[in-house]
Amino acid sequence: MSRFNVKKVAVLGAGVMGAQIAAHLVNVKVPVILFDLPAKEGPKSAIAEKAIANLKKLKPSPIGVAEDADLIQPANYEEHMKLLKGCDLIIEAIAERMDWKLDLYHKIAPFVAKHALLASNTSGLSITKLSEALPDAIKPRFCGIHFFNPPRYMPLVELINTPTTNAEVLDQLEAFVTTGLGKGVVRAHDTPNFIANRIGIAGMLSTIKQAENFGLSYDVVDDLTGKKLGRASSGTFRTADVVGLDTMAHVVKTLQDNLSLETDPFYGNFGTPPVLAKLIALGNLGQKTKAGFFKKVGRDILQFELDSEDYVPAGGKADEVYGRMLKKPAAERLKLLRNAEGKEGQFLWAILRDSFHYAAIHLESIAESARDVDQAMRWGFGMKQGPFELWQEAGWLEVARMIQEDIDAGKALAQAPLPKWVFEGAVAQAGGVHTGEGSWSPALKKFVARRVLPVYERQLFPEKLLGEANLPDWQSAGTTIAESKALRTWTLDGKVLIASIKNKMHAISPEVMEALMEAVDVAESEFDAMVIWSGDTPFSVGADLEATMPAFVIGGADAIESIEQELQNLMLRLRYAQVPVVSAIHGLALGGGCELAVYSARRVAHMESYLGLVEVGVGLVPGAGGLTYLARRAAENAATSTGKDLLPFLTEGFTAAAMAKVGMSAIESRKLGYLLDSDIVVPHKDEVLFVAINEAKAMAVGGWRAPLKRPFPVAGRSGIATIKGSLVNMRDGGFISEFDQHVAGLIANVVCGGDVDAGTLVDEAYLMKLERQAFCHLIAHPKTHERILGMLNTGKPVRN
Repeated sequence: MSRFNVKKVAVLGAGVMGAQIAAHLVNVKVPVILFDLPAKEGPKSAIAEKAIANLKKLKPSPIGVAEDADLIQPANYEEHMKLLKGCDLIIEAIAERMDWKLDLYHKIAPFVAKHALLASNTSGLSITKLSEALPDAIKPRFCGIHFFNPPRYMPLVELINTPTTNAEVLDQLEAFVTTGLGKGVVRAHDTPNFIANRIGIAGMLSTIKQAENFGLSYDVVDDLTGKKLGRASSGTFRTADVVGLDTMAHVVKTLQDNLSLETDPFYGNFGTPPVLAKLIALGNLGQKTKAGFFKKVGRDILQFELDSEDYVPAGGKADEVYGRMLKKPAAERLKLLRNAEGKEGQFLWAILRDSFHYAAIHLESIAESARDVDQAMRWGFGMKQGPFELWQEAGWLEVARMIQEDIDAGKALAQAPLPKWVFEGAVAQAGGVHTGEGSWSPALKKFVARRVLPVYERQLFPEKLLGEANLPDWQSAGTTIAESKALRTWTLDGKVLIASIKNKMHAISPEVMEALMEAVDVAESEFDAMVIWSGDTPFSVGADLEATMPAFVIGGADAIESIEQELQNLMLRLRYAQVPVVSAIHGLALGGGCELAVYSARRVAHMESYLGLVEVGVGLVPGAGGLTYLARRAAENAATSTGKDLLPFLTEGFTAAAMAKVGMSAIESRKLGYLLDSDIVVPHKDEVLFVAINEAKAMAVGGWRAPLKRPFPVAGRSGIATIKGSLVNMRDGGFISEFDQHVAGLIANVVCGGDVDAGTLVDEAYLMKLERQAFCHLIAHPKTHERILGMLNTGKPVRN
């Protein structure tokens, strides 16, 4: 297969999805042009320009750092059609109107380069019918490419071919979308709403109907159908608000317009729910209009009431007994729900039964295999398990029997029986649809293995579904070198040692420190390099407070200083190790986790990596070398400037530490200084280890040596005075508390080098001693205790 080079992309349509797809392309360093209609007044590209400007305001941000939105090139169809000739991929993302899309295709066809791929981001229109508007020369290079909202964060992209799509085109696009954009690709059949929206919207309609049947309010339903059920924390109705009620209604209408009772036995349930119709008529479209099923007024959350057409107080919670039920093993859980006497339990069984029933009925028509359905629901709807996974875990035949009994009793939403393959043959014998051999394909009547493409060789430990026993498990793969409750060291190739922290949230306890020290010793004597990585998130939330507090209770500040010094020694050991140490980061790297990363020789970070020194949130200062790192980096950056004043180079780092600022992407973490230009940002989470291992090997082959220890200048007492003056103004303005001011003043003292003249040369050991002194002073402070206890009890910072 020839390499598909994507040098530039055009996105047609600057609406919500089009603009955010363009933003994500910028996140992964792909030049992009955003097209829309010519404006009737002012600059012709004003519509695209406004959409680009709006990207900077959206929360959560669709872009790594707001200013990068300006890298998107605005364009319009009247003046800039020739720009399409320089694009390798053109993504159409205009409104979901078949006639508008076909008209646009006629207009752009002459400008599509001979090698370029053209793809539609339609959420459910027929890709084959769309292709009919294209010249024969373009048809083999056309397909569907369905992103999920918001495109930066949702992993799923569905690729949909037509009968004329070249197979190599899909393979090329899958490779680019996977490794270039960091997405999970599922290939869907060209049926209404494809896979995820077909199953997901049917599930939402079922939930709305069953909530009405059982008389449950929206807040209680969301409490039941969020994290407790292993789904997105936003539940059902809040998710609808985020998606947009007009968007949801359009997807529902696609089902209504393109299906019938003959093609879908559940068709009778696809009527637009009265509450959805009423909210749309009122212009309450969800989050985008600040009112939908829910509405925030001040600090209060209200929910819509159809009878009064007004909003009433929300905040209701489900009976705790069902929360306990949902923690039971799958088989016990489903039986308890089915036999529950309360309406909340009956509701939960009903929506789960409906989802199993619907997925089984339509599997053959919408997807190649059950794997595609479960991956689509995981990646597109934020489920921990797809419907077939949960069904299989709970006992395939027993759950099938329960579903069929409900169908026969008239309790299900449709009377169509479960397909024969559910009860007979290979699936029944295997106890489910997912096996080590592959996932069940009703059309092919066999278990189908995962697609084999070169791009997937980069995923050493791909996300696997329940039952996929043939896929490797990172927790037991390779050759174990040493293992304790805190850390496992292992290798895949005998050349790179991998260190995986096992503690909860990968917190750094004294046992982790000791094991990492030993790992560096082993790496230096037996390996070429070392990588710190774990297959689950986070990278590390930092020091284990629960493990260190008993030491403080018994030994006071002296015991804590000893632990802090050991942690600092670990960081220096990593920095000056005689083999390159690479931190492979995905998710949170906070406090000591951030320090672990910055003291490594190199960092390979997933795009969704969030780094920060957050100790002030618990009333402490970074004490494992974080402040020393900020001071050293400021001096190194100042050395490249003609100016002699260190303070301007220190301001960003000081502010980040004093305000506990976390980079909300790998790109922003680089801006804060926690990642360097030499570090690598990887779009796909499952490729981080592959890239880290290869980076470590390249560093070793390149003759990497640890840096020489050298002193560096600090800002001194004059820098401290300047910073403290600003802190007084912030306190007097009510922006920070008196205790915040005290903590920030201690941070200033460390990063500026204490009571010395500006420009005084210091070393890391000197600054680390100042860190320990500040840390130990604060660990005994009553307000620090309040913050620590608050964080341990609630998981939220206390402002005091």
